[in-house]
Amino acid sequence: MKRVSFAVPAALVAAALIVMPVQARDEKIESGIYVEDIDLSGMTKDQARQAIEDYVAGFGGAQITLHVNDAGEIATTAAELGLRWGNDEILEEATNFGRDGDILSCYKELKDLEYKNKVYRVCFDFDKAKLRSLIEENAGQYNQEAVNATLQKTEEGFLITEGQTGRVIDTEASVNSVYAYLTGDWNGTACDIDLTVKVDEPQGTAEDLAKVTDILGTFTTSYSTSGGARSANVANGCRLLNGITMYPGDEISALETITPFSEDNGYYMAASYLNGQVVDSLGGGICQVSTTLYNAVLLAELEVVERYNHSMIVTYVDPSADAAIAESSGKDFKFKNNLDYPIYIEGYTTPDKQITFTIYGVETRDSGREVIYESEVLEKIVPDTEVIYVDESMPVGFCSVQSAHIGYKANLWKIVKENGVEVSREQVNSSSYMKAPRSATVGVATQDPGAYNAIMAAIATNSVDEVKAVAGAYRAAQEAAQAPQPEQAPPPAE
Repeated sequence: MKRVSFAVPAALVAAALIVMPVQARDEKIESGIYVEDIDLSGMTKDQARQAIEDYVAGFGGAQITLHVNDAGEIATTAAELGLRWGNDEILEEATNFGRDGDILSCYKELKDLEYKNKVYRVCFDFDKAKLRSLIEENAGQYNQEAVNATLQKTEEGFLITEGQTGRVIDTEASVNSVYAYLTGDWNGTACDIDLTVKVDEPQGTAEDLAKVTDILGTFTTSYSTSGGARSANVANGCRLLNGITMYPGDEISALETITPFSEDNGYYMAASYLNGQVVDSLGGGICQVSTTLYNAVLLAELEVVERYNHSMIVTYVDPSADAAIAESSGKDFKFKNNLDYPIYIEGYTTPDKQITFTIYGVETRDSGREVIYESEVLEKIVPDTEVIYVDESMPVGFCSVQSAHIGYKANLWKIVKENGVEVSREQVNSSSYMKAPRSATVGVATQDPGAYNAIMAAIATNSVDEVKAVAGAYRAAQEAAQAPQPEQAPPPAE
């Protein structure tokens, strides 16, 4: 039998060898591989990773000082800024050096190692969030906010106080510049880096404020029937809102301006509305302040951002012309200066218990333009019941009566006239006020069964007047019994 043989050309064999993948060898890193000064020769991948991470951590104690011009500095360390290894992809390269590729290139890489070490460089990385927090937490003490130019109303006119330029740390720009330096130029030693500071320009000039002379809107309400505590609260709230200069675009919250409702801030316990009842609270009566200001704002035609009506009707303005504020329920009165010029808010109270707010600015409206606000009552809901509350903590004879409150539904309309002729009518708001029946809170605590039975019988009638009469009679009898008896004259001598 004749044998047949085939000759394979040498060139084909060589080509096959070139494209064959390198067979898996020892997983340890080749001799002559370095990361910085760390010799990784003979290490496993995990050992090398640990060695490099320890190397990077060794720079954690380096002092880094952030400077705020000449105002001060923020001292920290690299570790506190989240120092970490930033280019761990070099570990993969170092581990696969001389193994990843065709036979000839791998052979060349390994031969080169015999004459020259392969050295990789470490890149540092940092935690931007920690850097940002450090700057934000410490910047406040060095920031000098701009002080806007302001007005102050005096008997002689307006006094203008010039503004002051401020300097504040630009947090975002500072984070980016510090991060760029630490990850690009830092050599691992103590360093000083300047934070980015920007100029904060004040609003307003003397020239701008000198134009603020015109009355844009003014409104007055009376609190002549208020007691001393409520009167003091009205005057205090007015004081806190007086003298505010608002620039175009500025927004003000009445609630934020006059709070906290505390004795330290000048407030007293006085009557206020809560869940259909009249109760005493710190700052009771303050809504008359916000309501008076609200009406001045409407007449000045400023932008009302937020407004709420009271839960029950008030007597010092027409329905739907009020503006309630309540910290517990989140009610606030907010408005914005939507004009092209600054405005000034003047608020004052008088000895005869009147509160007035006047808004000054630059009058740009036509002299023939007149703005009127009209209240429209849509529905009037009169309570047809009475309510009696029993208070077991109060003695028989105690009786506190609250008047009924009529419920209303009302709209407020803005009417514009030009030269006496109505040209527009626009609905400003819609308000609903709850009705509240006449009520009495009656004390029933007593050791006298007869008195207890008498007051409970009165309560059973559901008549406030009957309860008042019985409680009043019992109280009068107690007062008479406790009154000192007149001394009797001694008998005449015989």
